[in-house]
Amino acid sequence: MAEGRGELPPQPPLHLSLPPASKRPCLRPAPRGPGPGPGHGFSNSRYRSPESLLDCAAKAVAEKWAFERVEERFERIPEPVQRRIVYWSFPRNEREICMYSSFQCRVAGEEGPAAGAGAPAGSGSTPGGVPSSTTGTTGTGGTGDGLPFRRGIRLLETGCVENVLQVGFHLSGTVTEPASPSDPEVTHRVAISFDRCKITSVTCGCGNRDIFYCAHVVALSLYRIRKPEQVKLRLPISETLFQMNRDQLQKLVQYLITAHHTEVLPTAQKLADEILSSNSQINQVHGAPDPTAGASIDDDNCWHLDEDQVREQVKQFLSQGGYYGSGKQLNSMFAKVREMLRMRDSNGARMLTLITEQFMADPRLSLWRQQGTGMTDKCRQLWDELGALWVCVVLNPHCKSEEKSGWLRQLKRWGDMDICPLEDGNYGSELPNITNALPQSNLAQDSLARPRRTVFTRAMEACDLHWQDSHLQRIISSDFYMSPAYQREGESLLFNPQGLPLWLDHVPTACARVDALRSHGYPREALRLAVAIINTLRLQQQRQMDIYKHQKKELLQRGLTSTTNLEGWVGHPLDPIGCLFVTLTETCRLDDDSAMDTGDSGEPKPPIYHHVPVWGCPDGGESYLALALEVALMGMGQQRLMPEGLYAQDKVCRNEEQIVAKLQDMELDELLVQTLRKQAILLLEGGPFSGLGEVIHRESVPMHTFAKYLFSALLPHDADLAYKLALRAMRLPVLESSAPSGDMGHPHHGISIVPSRYPRWFTLGHLESQQCELASTMLTAAKGDMLRLRTVLEAIQKNIHSSSLIFKLAQDAFKIATPADNPPDITLLNVALELGLQVMRMTLSTLNWRRREMVRWLVTCATEVGLRALVSILQGWYTLFTPTEATSIVAATVMSHTTILRLSLDYPQREELASCARTLALQCAMKDPQNCALSALTLCEKDHIAFETAYQIVIDAASTGMTYSQLFTIARYMEHRGYPLRAFKLASLAMTHLNLAYNQDTHPAINDVLWACALSHSLGKNELAAIIPLVVKSVHCATVLSDILRRCTMTAPGLAGIPGRRNSGKLMSTDKAPLRQLLDATISAYINTTHSRLTHISPRHYGEFIEFLSKARETFLLAQDGHIQFAQFIDNLKQIYKGKKKLMMLVRERFG
Repeated sequence: MAEGRGELPPQPPLHLSLPPASKRPCLRPAPRGPGPGPGHGFSNSRYRSPESLLDCAAKAVAEKWAFERVEERFERIPEPVQRRIVYWSFPRNEREICMYSSFQCRVAGEEGPAAGAGAPAGSGSTPGGVPSSTTGTTGTGGTGDGLPFRRGIRLLETGCVENVLQVGFHLSGTVTEPASPSDPEVTHRVAISFDRCKITSVTCGCGNRDIFYCAHVVALSLYRIRKPEQVKLRLPISETLFQMNRDQLQKLVQYLITAHHTEVLPTAQKLADEILSSNSQINQVHGAPDPTAGASIDDDNCWHLDEDQVREQVKQFLSQGGYYGSGKQLNSMFAKVREMLRMRDSNGARMLTLITEQFMADPRLSLWRQQGTGMTDKCRQLWDELGALWVCVVLNPHCKSEEKSGWLRQLKRWGDMDICPLEDGNYGSELPNITNALPQSNLAQDSLARPRRTVFTRAMEACDLHWQDSHLQRIISSDFYMSPAYQREGESLLFNPQGLPLWLDHVPTACARVDALRSHGYPREALRLAVAIINTLRLQQQRQMDIYKHQKKELLQRGLTSTTNLEGWVGHPLDPIGCLFVTLTETCRLDDDSAMDTGDSGEPKPPIYHHVPVWGCPDGGESYLALALEVALMGMGQQRLMPEGLYAQDKVCRNEEQIVAKLQDMELDELLVQTLRKQAILLLEGGPFSGLGEVIHRESVPMHTFAKYLFSALLPHDADLAYKLALRAMRLPVLESSAPSGDMGHPHHGISIVPSRYPRWFTLGHLESQQCELASTMLTAAKGDMLRLRTVLEAIQKNIHSSSLIFKLAQDAFKIATPADNPPDITLLNVALELGLQVMRMTLSTLNWRRREMVRWLVTCATEVGLRALVSILQGWYTLFTPTEATSIVAATVMSHTTILRLSLDYPQREELASCARTLALQCAMKDPQNCALSALTLCEKDHIAFETAYQIVIDAASTGMTYSQLFTIARYMEHRGYPLRAFKLASLAMTHLNLAYNQDTHPAINDVLWACALSHSLGKNELAAIIPLVVKSVHCATVLSDILRRCTMTAPGLAGIPGRRNSGKLMSTDKAPLRQLLDATISAYINTTHSRLTHISPRHYGEFIEFLSKARETFLLAQDGHIQFAQFIDNLKQIYKGKKKLMMLVRERFG
């Protein structure tokens, strides 16, 4: 496939077990000739001369061949050759050690697993291209000191690694952990087995239980990489044993048993017994195992990975639910899988399999399915990444067919499980098959008939893709693949008119190929394919423009189109736009340092980009950074249908915001601005194929977030284009009450006619808020420009349908227009006022809990604008406010002393404002006297005619629409203002509306009744005589009547001193009118109340009843024959209620 990079070795098959120690022959010819010692060839002079042919060959063999294959191939292997193969078989790249000892490892500038692999050991740079000093600094600083890799570097650099010995393919040593305040110094024995430049097993005395290697293994590994000349190197132990005679072998065994008799003596005796027995199993096998001899031919060649720990940690993270920490850890594990894939490490697929098995075993899956509830967003995103990773794995350009078949079987098994999550949550998918470039034809089919698409469906579909297409091979193999000049006339499916190659494929599928190339360590090939895809998109965009030009007149007449793209690239499960953007920008990224990033250094720094010319571009004017910007704009500007389902819609919004955030990291220079302007114009002129075209589908995904970015980016460079684009994007046709019928013309490639369906936009609130943000951004930028402000205001009034959002915009505009340290901007203030007036009109007849806040804000805004604005809202109040709001909030605030001072009004202006307020008050009082009469009287106090008019309105309304409570309130106000007779009249009217039952002795109107009687009594005998009949008629509560009677007999009437009246100064008698009528009514009320209470009295209320009778006696005694009446009353009670013996006994004890 990738001729430019050379053929790669086939990947080993997936396996889940560690390789056993190989069997070695006991007898074979000994190698002859002297060999180099452990430190042979490591003098400094060596680095100034070319590598020896022996080392070149040994490095290649050590990396590719199992040592057993070497032994089988050659009858005799000289000892020097064996030493060099064994020497070069240890991993040479620190990046690989870092990968297995921290969650994330990235080395600036690396492009794949081969980077730096050939650096000579012991040179000024560590293998992998990382300067020793820099790496050391990284390891001892920052916030990631607790990571195994950094701790390992620190142990190495502080001299904690000792006794390092390499015997064949086995490395051992001791690592001393320094003492700490809480722990003593501890020395750990570390053993590492390796094969073909991979660590195949590790053992450490610390008992580490983790996915990653412990710091002690890291320290020993880095010691071997950085200081190979200080490591004692021996051939496999079987070679040493072969050179010994019988006496030497016996001495070795006996010394070994003596040194470790407690551990090995039972084993040694058992083996001796078996060897001495001719029929034992051990004698049936030729040779004996040698743990230092490297791997067998049949052993899988892969890095050591503790599968049990992977399972355990994934299970633990999943059990913690959707908490931030666990989600972050799982994402780090996914990143580790991608890192392994990029290093072409077979453990990537192996680790992903283990992760997936634990995900499928998550007990919450069955629970969510039983309850019919969707999983949390955090979990959903993790499942999406899992599915995308499997697509990436199966698209490995160099995987074997048997590997792909095995993955497909696994994916099908997981996908067939009932609990397997669906691609779009609980909703079916209308998206086309990954291998099909055209959308499905039967779009009106019932959702139940759609095939079940799980998170693994796309990966299963990707198994059908291959890399054998010759055109594809040439694209990714060469920067200079072009069509000959003589073939560039006419249409071509393989090349554009400039001769550059195209890749006509379903766009997300093509981008999945790019992601696979990049993820598997082929960044240059990924770039080539990405450029071909962008050239294809450019050509399609141009052809869509040509189609639109022929249909433009008809489409503009209709105003809306039913032509749209069913499958959006933004929010797509394969994230095609994000994939292309990252692939293109990676090669343009400048990093501050070349140190390894082990993934625990706090907040990531924003990237710094520079232009890198596109390789093989004919004119040399293309830049990968400009292409990244262009493809992001194309994808974001694509007109596409809003997908079904809450999660799919939320994903569209989230993906859009992610792309915008990446675009905002770019510093726009002249070339990027030129790209931005060009693409913005194309999007504006793109018709139904662009989300910013003149005609769009009613259910098209809105462009507000995208347009906000474009507006901010273009504004400093082309303000007219920025405003035109943002104003076009303000629309939200799904909220329009009626939509014109769309055109039903022939759809373009990838474009489909959408059946009418009732839209369910779950993210509508978020989309409306983004629309509001766009409008606010434009208002802020247009400050001081009356023409632009007017245009933006019209767009807001036309397109925003939420009163709360318009109110927010009004508040934003007001805040921007009135800075604390500068004079206000009157143009923007007027916009704020107009938006506020629109809010008032929209919410006038609807319930809104923020209505009072809105009204108060509008008055504040109008005050800032000036007198004419206040006069205007006062005169047109009936279209903006309810009568209550107009009088109690608007007019009251306008007439306040604070407002007068704020406006610095002269006398005529104050009178004009007051006149408007009084007119408003009277109009409101006429319309709603119950709620506005008192406010109207207050506002009209200073104008006699207006006050009289307001009073007459109250009198006229008193008999029909007003309650006793409202009338009593106004009556008290009149008394407070010095109109006692008017207060009396209103109190009398209020009494006619009141009805106080015998048992309502705590009624809230009692105080008003007492006040009305006191007012009448103070005015004189005539007023008291007038109100008592009303009291007798309305009040039937004995205690209230007795209270009124007592108060009237305590002082003489007429104390108010009404001018023109003479006050006699005599106390009134209860035997004469008008108090006689009140006394009789009170006695009658006591009698009726007594009988009512005795009907349902209980023993616990007897004491209270006796006290009640005592109060009744006081009232009876006010009459001349009162004592006789009361005695008769008591006798009647004894006779009627003689069955209540205990109660009557209490009555006799108290009253005789």
